[in-house]
Amino acid sequence: MAAASIEPPRLQQLLERDPYLAPFRTDFQRRYSLFYNHLKNIEESEGGLDKFTKSYKTFGVNQLADGGIYCKEWAPGAEAVFLAGDFNGWNPFSHPYKKLEYGKWELFIPPEDGQSPVPHGSKLKVVIRAQNGALLYRISPWARYVVRDEDKVNYDWVHWNPPQSYIHKNPSPKRLKSLRIYESHVGIASPEGKVASYKNFTYNVLPRIKDLGYNCVQLMAIMEHAYYASFGYQVTSFFAASSRYGTPDDLKEMIDVAHSMGITVLLDVVHSHASKNSEDGLNQFDGTDSCFFHSGYRGTHQLWDSRLFDYANWEVLRFLLSNLRMWIEDYRFDGFRFDGVTSMLYHHHGIGTGFSGDYNEYFGLHVDEDALCYLMLANHMINTLHPECITIAEDVSGMPALCRPVAEGGGGFDYRLAMAIPDKWIQIIKELKDEDWNMGNIVHTLTNRRYEEKYIAYAESHDQALVGDKTLAFHLMDAEMYTNMSVLMPLTPVIDRGIQLHKMIRLITHALGGESYLNFMGNEFGHPEWLDFPRIGNNESYHYARRQFNLTEDDLLRYKFLNAFDRDMNKLEERFGWLASPQAYVSEKHEANKVIAFERAGLIFIFNFHPYQSYVDYRVGIETPGKYKILLDSDAGEYGGHQRLDHNTEYFSEEFPHNYRPNSIMVYIPSRVALVLHNTDIPK
Repeated sequence: MAAASIEPPRLQQLLERDPYLAPFRTDFQRRYSLFYNHLKNIEESEGGLDKFTKSYKTFGVNQLADGGIYCKEWAPGAEAVFLAGDFNGWNPFSHPYKKLEYGKWELFIPPEDGQSPVPHGSKLKVVIRAQNGALLYRISPWARYVVRDEDKVNYDWVHWNPPQSYIHKNPSPKRLKSLRIYESHVGIASPEGKVASYKNFTYNVLPRIKDLGYNCVQLMAIMEHAYYASFGYQVTSFFAASSRYGTPDDLKEMIDVAHSMGITVLLDVVHSHASKNSEDGLNQFDGTDSCFFHSGYRGTHQLWDSRLFDYANWEVLRFLLSNLRMWIEDYRFDGFRFDGVTSMLYHHHGIGTGFSGDYNEYFGLHVDEDALCYLMLANHMINTLHPECITIAEDVSGMPALCRPVAEGGGGFDYRLAMAIPDKWIQIIKELKDEDWNMGNIVHTLTNRRYEEKYIAYAESHDQALVGDKTLAFHLMDAEMYTNMSVLMPLTPVIDRGIQLHKMIRLITHALGGESYLNFMGNEFGHPEWLDFPRIGNNESYHYARRQFNLTEDDLLRYKFLNAFDRDMNKLEERFGWLASPQAYVSEKHEANKVIAFERAGLIFIFNFHPYQSYVDYRVGIETPGKYKILLDSDAGEYGGHQRLDHNTEYFSEEFPHNYRPNSIMVYIPSRVALVLHNTDIPK
């Protein structure tokens, strides 16, 4: 007899908010029951979620208070397990693990004269005797530091236990209401053609992020990955911070300095799949094709050529939940952007599948409810133990309630990425003439989001910067970026159009597209070219694996205009908080005039996308009467504009209804210009 389903305590609130979800009540009940039963079993069998998710302190190799070493592994397919390394002359049999229940193994090595028998910085390997008798030298899945010598292909596990670990000096920032995210990659964060360091990011990039008005940095490629060109998405060691940028303490210092600046730090966490590497990865750790993963066909992602976790497995839950806990408590990350959530949510992994928004696409046998349950557990754990932390879902499918509380039957995420927005901008720029841009379609894409689920809007991210694609700036200006970005050169029509539209696209996305905003490093100033990591296909070149921040510091180049606009746009949001305000009221989306006007956070946003038509005395409907002045003008000289507007102009409202607003103002709105006005009669 099947166990009775448990209804989420606040499911009725969700169904009242969206009655179209009512036919799927039993799905929500089944999902919540799975979550509830897992939580109950953790309480009964492991002493609670707190203890269960601290397993990173007992699994792997950990030093005890008396100097001894305690080692623990889960290797259900192993016949025997040993520890070998520098400490025992690489004797593969001198330190055998003791077999425990449920495929676990443990080893205690007593201290030597009160000192650790395994010195800091020494190399280690777990030696697995497989079922076929073969000896396999493996890196512990819980390894905290792995390095690769220049003359080697594989990574080595190095015992990280310094006499004095980095001590954090600054508290984490309070949870932000308006999230302005700077998506970053430490390794490319330098104009030089090399792998940049945590130290470089700390002292050269963080001040830049702060100056630009971003209050959050999202770090990619931190979890160790053997293949640099994977952009960090083929993780080999989940508990190790990438050593190619420096030491774990260097990363801790970087996060601490960010906190001193009031910057929140998020980790791009990859729990959707793992690298197929076995010598220095999780794959075949115990000599079988399963262990952490599904065996056979189900255990391999056909597009990514990577291994897929078995989220129904108890030890996989321990491993992944403890992984999140470690990054929060050891490194002081303030939350996570979960990569590849769509792949996790569905057995088809989104391969060859489109999502139309039909609710039947989100419920049924094609949904991997074990994976969804893991995400619910992860968000519940984070919200319970670290409620100040933020979680973001990268989901292209649009699954309903993903960003609603678990108690409502939701996934528990705080934000989801508005992934349709960058696709829309690229489609418009590639396929349509400027005269054919559809204002209604732009507004629909920017505002089409689930009620009371928070979205992160972005015009482009790292995805659009990768080789094979183009950034917005490169789509707009292409080859002329090589020759005509100097202020000493005449302003060509291509560069003029590119600069003006680049600013307008970013502002309307920022102001209308969501409850948070994201930008990939360098794109704020229209970084030229694309991203391409060193690989055989480009002769291992670093030329495209860098960010040329120096371009913004050259007064003779027009990149400084885009950089200044991005900074002032963020500073304005910081002052008025439109991201934390209710959705905008769009009063106009005029197809012939190419004008969009809306109100949000007490501000008036006006966009004239027309390529050549300017409008004198253009009437714009508004809610609140008063005297209005310009706060931000994309046509200003400091932003590379044509300075067609007088910023001393005062716009007085009339009690003249327009576009369903009780009042209106008359403005001059030049072509390809965005304006932000505020009511000076209302103090802010």
